[in-house]
Amino acid sequence: MSIRFTALNNLGNTIQANNSQNSAKITGIFGENVFNQATARKHLSDEAYKSLQSSIKASQKVDREMANQIATGIRSWAESKGVTHFTHWFQPLTGTTAEKHDSFFTIKSDGTPIEQFEGDALIQQEPDASSFPSGGIRATFEARGYTAWDPSSPPFIIDIGSGSTLCIPTIFVSYTGESLDYKAPLLKATEALNKAAVDVCNYFDKNISRVTPTLGWEQEYFVIDEGLFNARPDLILCGRTVFGHSSAKNQQLEDHYFGSIPERVYAYMRDFEYEAYKLGIPLRTRHNEVAPAQFECAPIFEEVNLAVDHNTLLMDIMARVATRHGLRVLLHEKPFAGINGSGKHNNWSMATDTGVNLLAPGKTPKTNLMFLTFFVNTIKAVHDYADILRAAIASAPNDHRLGANEAPPAIISVFIGQYLSKVLEDIKERVSAKFDEQDESMLKIDIHKSIPELLMDNTDRNRTSPFAFTGNKFEFRAVGSSANCANPMTVLNVIVAETLKQFKKDVDSLIEKGEKKEIAIMHIIREYIDSSEKVLFEGDGYSEEWEKEAERRGLANVKTTPLALDAMITEKATELFENNNVYTPVELEARHEIELEKYIKKVQIESRIMGELATSHILPAAIRYQNTLIANIKGLKELNMPESAWSNQKQILDKIADLISKTSDLVEKMIAARKICNNMDDNRTKAIAYQSQIKDAFFDTIRYNVDKLELLVDDKEWYLPKYREMLFLR
Repeated sequence: MSIRFTALNNLGNTIQANNSQNSAKITGIFGENVFNQATARKHLSDEAYKSLQSSIKASQKVDREMANQIATGIRSWAESKGVTHFTHWFQPLTGTTAEKHDSFFTIKSDGTPIEQFEGDALIQQEPDASSFPSGGIRATFEARGYTAWDPSSPPFIIDIGSGSTLCIPTIFVSYTGESLDYKAPLLKATEALNKAAVDVCNYFDKNISRVTPTLGWEQEYFVIDEGLFNARPDLILCGRTVFGHSSAKNQQLEDHYFGSIPERVYAYMRDFEYEAYKLGIPLRTRHNEVAPAQFECAPIFEEVNLAVDHNTLLMDIMARVATRHGLRVLLHEKPFAGINGSGKHNNWSMATDTGVNLLAPGKTPKTNLMFLTFFVNTIKAVHDYADILRAAIASAPNDHRLGANEAPPAIISVFIGQYLSKVLEDIKERVSAKFDEQDESMLKIDIHKSIPELLMDNTDRNRTSPFAFTGNKFEFRAVGSSANCANPMTVLNVIVAETLKQFKKDVDSLIEKGEKKEIAIMHIIREYIDSSEKVLFEGDGYSEEWEKEAERRGLANVKTTPLALDAMITEKATELFENNNVYTPVELEARHEIELEKYIKKVQIESRIMGELATSHILPAAIRYQNTLIANIKGLKELNMPESAWSNQKQILDKIADLISKTSDLVEKMIAARKICNNMDDNRTKAIAYQSQIKDAFFDTIRYNVDKLELLVDDKEWYLPKYREMLFLR
């Protein structure tokens, strides 16, 4: 019996994991595996606790002597929970997390065994960096790299089976200091935004001393039976189905969205939520998504660095917990053709240390002017650096999703809703280029009253917009479901920081010329609205009309990753990141090379699995059924049956023979084209070739023929699980 039919037979026998342990109140378990402030207060001396808090709140380095005390306290807490090993948990440029476990156990010089965890081990470790992507920064034989503790993200304990490990969130850098991870640039970008935003905030409130970007991500994912997953080599190796005819029913009835959660999936959700709560991940929402077998979860907003760590950690938790339930979670942006793919909407805002959300309209003209300042600066940042923002979400899997009539297009635009559009238009019309007493009337307008109180509802969401304002935040919808949020958040923080710095220069220049501060601010706001309004779009981003309109406006529509990545190494990008101390030119070049190499390898793997499946699964099945038809026709002819008795079989046979021939020829041509691409030395040239000469030239055509065969070949001969089974059987 084939793996497919074995999996189908076993579906009804699947035993759900016992999740009775997660019946407790969330508040009773939340953060129990995190070395948070409350835990630190219990296990650290006053001196060590104050040192740790200073490091977290004021970004001060931890003194080595204090680090020993902090490490001892962390070890004491961890050992009380059965932990014997620790690891520096980091996020290399592979797109996944990494960890190397070391035990507390060591032996003293006299042979005495002891448990030990000192400050040096907490602050810094030296993992082998040779096998992680470096983009040519280091040669393989120059393998040294360092992980360094990030005190702003608390240590946590991860439970895997019966074992527990202490995880220390860290950055990862090369021996020569270049960033080799996602966290280090994010921390730098966050600090750049903080400095620039505080300078602008002080126009309105001198008490503001820190601004923190916040993030609330929405994680979309698919869940399918593990047996069916294991019968699909393409899902195992690529995370998506390279073949598969659409089910007769998919999402066209729109009955899955917000529907009743299937019991088996519900048990899985409760289980991974339980693990997440223990780790302090503040999940709040769960629901069915649009496509069959697609779901979503979302947390409460957090500081951006912690939110990124939590999302990265959750993706790992979801994958591990799924296997307990005989399920597999699919985080690929487009695991199934013909239905919606998955994104990871990044809801971004900025919060002050005085408790103000800078993207929330206020109740007075003064606070509204501050809101308008940061609102308009964000729009201008997206307008001016749309190409770099597009590069931040570019990947082979996200290329399948962007612009596929279910996700934002590759054109970067901003949706703000009709009410705020009217406010910006009023500002343009009423604030003239010449400053006089009349202009002050604009400052007295209560913007808040001109916008209905239900701001979140009235601004709508516009599912077709890649960057939409949704009441008190911007929702960056174009981020892919498998992506690390750090990359787009790093870029967003940097471009807003750079725009705010320029804004302050522009305003100060007018103030130095004798203009009142508020008048100067309104004048620059008007200029920024005028110079960036072409990026604003309120309509259907899926439509062909928008593509034409965007072209007329001069907005880029870069649909493929190899070309989108070019924006990373322009002079504009180099100046942007270098001026804000986020990336050096060497680091930017390295990341460009790494992303190109990722693209090449992912398309190459998909090409290989397409060839393998076609050759070893599809064509043998088609030939077996072809032989059955031949025998049937031959037998009918031998019985002198009329042509009408076997003509339909002959028509099916002719179709199958034609599809077999086309599939086989196309696979051979694709393999030959791949060999040519593999001989190219330059990664950019190779990536473009893989996109145009492999992916675009062969993938859809081979799939079309294979999917037609799936409809014609006897079901019992077809060994790959079909869409109707993977998407609808639980």
